[in-house]
Amino acid sequence: MNLQTNFTGRLRNTTLPLTNGLLPVYEAVVNSIHSIEEAQLSMDQGVITVEILRNPTPGLNLDDRRKTGPEPREEIIGFKVIDNGIGFNEANMKSFLELDTDYKVAKGCRGVGRLIWLKAFRQAVIESSYSANGTGLKKRSFVFDSQIGIREIPLNGTEPPLERKTTIHLQDFKPRYRDTSRKTAKAIGEGILEHCLWYFIRKGSAPLIDVVDGDETLSLQELFDAHMHSSAVVETVTIKGAKFELSHVKLRTNSSSTHVISLCADQRLVIEEKLTGKIPGLHGRLSDGSSDFIYSCYVSSDFLDDRVRAERTGFDIADEVDGLFKNTEISLGDIRDKVIERAQEHLKDELSEVLMRSKERIERFVATKGPRYRPILGRIPPDRLQVDPNASDKELDLTLHKHLFEIEVELLDEGHDIIAPKLNEGMDEYRQRLAEYLKKAEDIKRSDLANYVSHRKVILELLEKVIERGPNGKYAREDMIHNLIMPMQQESSEVLLDHCNLWLIDERLAFHDYLASDKTLASMPITGNVETKEPGLCALTVFDNPILVSEGSKLPLASIVVVEIKRPMRNDAAEGEEKDPVEQALGYLDRIRAGKVTTKNGRPIPESDNSPGFCYVLSDLTPTFIKRCRVHHDLKPTADKMGFFGYKTNANAYVEVISFNRLVNAAKERNRAFFDKLGLPTT
Repeated sequence: MNLQTNFTGRLRNTTLPLTNGLLPVYEAVVNSIHSIEEAQLSMDQGVITVEILRNPTPGLNLDDRRKTGPEPREEIIGFKVIDNGIGFNEANMKSFLELDTDYKVAKGCRGVGRLIWLKAFRQAVIESSYSANGTGLKKRSFVFDSQIGIREIPLNGTEPPLERKTTIHLQDFKPRYRDTSRKTAKAIGEGILEHCLWYFIRKGSAPLIDVVDGDETLSLQELFDAHMHSSAVVETVTIKGAKFELSHVKLRTNSSSTHVISLCADQRLVIEEKLTGKIPGLHGRLSDGSSDFIYSCYVSSDFLDDRVRAERTGFDIADEVDGLFKNTEISLGDIRDKVIERAQEHLKDELSEVLMRSKERIERFVATKGPRYRPILGRIPPDRLQVDPNASDKELDLTLHKHLFEIEVELLDEGHDIIAPKLNEGMDEYRQRLAEYLKKAEDIKRSDLANYVSHRKVILELLEKVIERGPNGKYAREDMIHNLIMPMQQESSEVLLDHCNLWLIDERLAFHDYLASDKTLASMPITGNVETKEPGLCALTVFDNPILVSEGSKLPLASIVVVEIKRPMRNDAAEGEEKDPVEQALGYLDRIRAGKVTTKNGRPIPESDNSPGFCYVLSDLTPTFIKRCRVHHDLKPTADKMGFFGYKTNANAYVEVISFNRLVNAAKERNRAFFDKLGLPTT
C-alpha cells in the first residue's frame, strides 16, 4: 500500500503570515537563480525580470496638477517572474509534481515553496521553453490552482520557441495579503534584495535582476551597489560544537533602516531580529568617518538549514534552553549572544565614538537640566547607561528616571533585610553591608534634594515668563500667577507638596496647618464666616509650646496669612476694597477673625481676634498703587524701591507689598546657593 497525499489538506496546513505576502515572489526569484545556475550560465549571462502587474483603474486622472503627495498607484493584482534558466524540463517537471520532493535538497529546496504561491495568489500560470536533450527547444504551459491542482494548457498550433525562457505568472493577489505588502517598485526591490542578499555578497554574485513597474525599471545590482557601504566581512564561529558563518555587512542608511541580525537557511533570509538597544552604543546610524551606515549580520549554518520550517517563516529552535540540555542544546539566545559578541568586536571603533558622545550627552543633561540624577550615575552599570547621543531631553529624563526608580526599589528591598544580620554573617560583614546600604540611601536623598531645587529653578523661570508682556501687547491674568504659587480652588489637604510654591513669597509659609487657595470664606473650615468673599491665599499656623503643655498649661497662638495677587501692570488703584489691594487683604483678615478662627480639625482657637496677621500683596508698583501705599497706608519703601512694608497697628497686621520683579529677584537670591551647588545657571 502507498501513502496518499491530499493536496487541498496539504495546502490548508501550509502557513503564510500576513506580513509575508510577498514571500511567494521572493521564492520564485530564488527558484530562477537556481534555474540559471543549473543551466550553467555565468551570473552576467543570467537574467531575471520581476514584473509588477497592476489593475488599471478607469477614470483615474494621473495628470491632475491640483493633487499633492505621491503619485496615485493602482492596486497590485499579480507578478511575473521571468528567467532564462534551464526551465521546466522533464526532471524539473517531475519534481514539481511531487510534494516534499528532495530533488533539489542540496540547494535548500524543500518541495513546498510552490504551495505558498497559492496561499497569497489564487493561481499561478507557468510557461516554459526548455532544451530537450539535443532535440531543440520544447515548450510547456500549465495552470497551478488551489482548487484543481495542475491543469495542462494545450499548445496545438503554437510556433516553436526561439529562446529558452520561463515565466511564472502569479495571478489574483489576495486582498488580505496585498493590503499588508509593500507597494512600490523600490520597496519590493529592496524586499527581494534583503531576501536574496546572500547571493549578492557571495563569491560570483547574483544574476542580473530587474524589477519592472510600468515605465519604471529598477536594477537590483544597482540597488545593491547603492546600499552597500563596504564589502562584507565573513568569519566562522563555533557554538556548542556547531559551526556558524557570520557575514558582517555595512549598508548605507535610509529612513527605515535599523541594525539587525538576519538568520538565514538554505541561502535565504528567514527572520530578522533588531539589534538596536542590545549592544551599548548601537542606536541610530553609525559612522566610520567617511559616511553613515547601518549594520546587519547574516547568520548561516547547517544547524539553521536543518531546523528551518518548511515554509521558511521561522525556525524550530527554542529561544532559551534550561535544565538538563542547557550545555548541549543550541538556542536562539545562544546564537544571539554570539552574534552580539562578534558584532561588538567588528564595530568596536565606531561604537567607542558613540559611547563617548553618549556619555557627554548624559553629563551635559545632568549638569544643566537633571542634577537630581548626579548622585546615582555611579550606581548605574556602564553597559546599562546607554543612550542615543541624539536623544531628546524627555527621552533622557525617562531613561534616567527608570534607573532611579530601580535603585529606589533595591533600597526599599534592602531596607527590610538590613535590620538583622544574615544567618552565619559576621559582625564585620554586617557592618560593611550596613555601610553600603546607608551610602546608597544617602545618594537617593541627595537626588531627591537636587530634584526639589531643580523644581524651584523651573518655577522661577515660568514666573519670569508669566509676568512679561505677551506678543499681543497684554499682560497675563493674575490667575496664571496664582496657579504657579498654588492651584486655585483647593486646600492644603488636596494639593501635593511639589505643587505648592509659597516659598516664592516667604520660606516660612511652607509651614502651615491650613492653607486655602481662592476659596470663599464660607467654605473654609478655619472660620465660621458666612461671606462669599475669596481671598487669594489664606494660611493658618497654630503653635503649641511643649514645655507649657507638660506643665499642664496650654498657650495656643495662631498666625493668619492673607495673600492677594493682582494682574501685572494694573494701574487703577483707588479707595475702597474693590480698587485697593491692601484694603482688600486687611478686609479679608477682619472677616476671618470675626468668624472665630479654628484649627483645620474644627477646634476653637481662643482669642483669635488678637491673632497676628500677615498680609502680602503681589502687584506691580504702578503710579496709582504707589500713591495708595505711601499716602493712604503710610507704608515704607524697601531699600531696592521695589516694594513697601509696614505694621498696621489698628489691624494688628504686618503688611508687605511685593512687586513681581522683587518677588523673582528675592526668590533667586534665597536659592542662589542651591542653584550654584547644582551647577544650575541663575541668569
